[in-house]
Amino acid sequence: MPYYIYITTNPARNVLYIGITNDLRNRIAQHYENRGTTQTFAGRYFCYNLLYFEEYTDSKAAIAREKELKGWTRAKKDALIATQNPQWEFLEVG
Repeated sequence: MPYYIYITTNPARNVLYIGITNDLRNRIAQHYENRGTTQTFAGRYFCYNLLYFEEYTDSKAAIAREKELKGWTRAKKDALIATQNPQWEFLEVG
């Protein structure tokens, strides 16, 4: 089973959310459905647009990578996104 770490943003592209899931399509749909919900960070800040993701076969490796990325500066996260998505286009989940 694949695991994904992913980065979403809000429509203005000024807030980032980093998460982990084993069902990327469903998780992005959940973020969209929860937009505006104040109980969650992604909902509160409307972070439902996918910008970046990585796939892993091992859950522990994915969790470690998520923790690593969450510890990065905003500039470093921006640079990572730009390596695969330089225009910061909202990605479709295949």
